[in-house]
Amino acid sequence: MNNKYDKLKLENQLCFPLYAAAKEIVRQYKPFLDRLDMTYTQYIAMMVLWEHREVTVKELGEYLYLDSGTLTPLLKTMEKKGWVERNRSKEDERVLIVTITEVGDKLKEKAVCVPEQMAGCIHLEKEEAIQLYQLLYKILGKF
Repeated sequence: MNNKYDKLKLENQLCFPLYAAAKEIVRQYKPFLDRLDMTYTQYIAMMVLWEHREVTVKELGEYLYLDSGTLTPLLKTMEKKGWVERNRSKEDERVLIVTITEVGDKLKEKAVCVPEQMAGCIHLEKEEAIQLYQLLYKILGKF
């Protein structure tokens, strides 16, 4: 029997398996990232910096879907570890620029094996992984 409260069942929510799967994947990253003394959020921030070398905090937030309230403590910790430098823009002091340091750049060599290690933890066929990737980015408005 279908009642009006069926839509409130956890099993009927698209958001729940997305949430649970995301938590599980981040949990599986942990042992690999612990070896680098890095959290998952630091890892994805470093991925942006390894690629772009220098970004504003606003740009970093756009790449990672994070707000400045989350990024500020994250970047402070990363700066204390010597991975990044934060400096005000000379053109506009309101703009904070994040630049990768030599120490942060060297982490890239240690992290290069993480995606391959993670691939062994996720039990999807290549086609399934591609389809999931496309569907998730469709939800995010990128496809």
